[in-house]
Amino acid sequence: MQKLSREFYNRDTIIVAQELLGKYLIHKTDHLEQIGKIVEVEAYLGPHDLAAHSAKGLTNRTKVMFGPPGYAYVYMIYGMYYCMNVVTEREGHAAAVLLRAVEPIKNITARTQGPGLLCKAMQINKQLNSHDLTSDNFYIATFPKVDSFVTIKKPRVGVDYAGSWAKKLLRFYIKGNPFISRS
Repeated sequence: MQKLSREFYNRDTIIVAQELLGKYLIHKTDHLEQIGKIVEVEAYLGPHDLAAHSAKGLTNRTKVMFGPPGYAYVYMIYGMYYCMNVVTEREGHAAAVLLRAVEPIKNITARTQGPGLLCKAMQINKQLNSHDLTSDNFYIATFPKVDSFVTIKKPRVGVDYAGSWAKKLLRFYIKGNPFISRS
C-alpha cells in the first residue's frame, strides 16, 4: 500500500475527487487499524461554489479549508454526525472533497453509506480536524493493483440552498457498488 502524497491533493478538486474513488481510507488507533475503500465523494470547488462551506469566507470552522492541501476538514452536522473532507488545491483556495461512503475492508462493522455513518463507523471525529493526511495514523492510500470501475456523475446531495450550484454534477461514485449512500 502506498500513502498518497501532498502533491496528489494539490490539484484540481474535480480530478482529485474522481481519483479518490477506489483509494483506501486508513485510520489507526492504539488498538485497531480500520480500512475502507472510498466509493463515493462530492467536490466542493472553493468560495465561489455556493454549496461549499468556504462560500461564507474564512471562519474558525473553515480555516483548514483555506490552508494547504492534504489535510482533513472534519465538522459536525445536525449536532450529532461528523463529516470528513479532504482539502485540495493551493493554500488560500478553500476547496475540498467530501467523503460520502466507503466499502468496509478491515475492522469496520457498522454502516458506512453516508458521510455521517462513515465517520461514526471509522471513529472519525472533531479531534481529526486539521489532521495531516500524510501522517502515519490517518491517511489515504492506494494499492499497486487497482480494480477498474465505471464512475457515475450526479448532483450533490442536500445542497438545494446553493441555487444553480446544487445541480452541478460534482458527486462521483463507483457504479454498482452496494455501499454508495444513494443512487
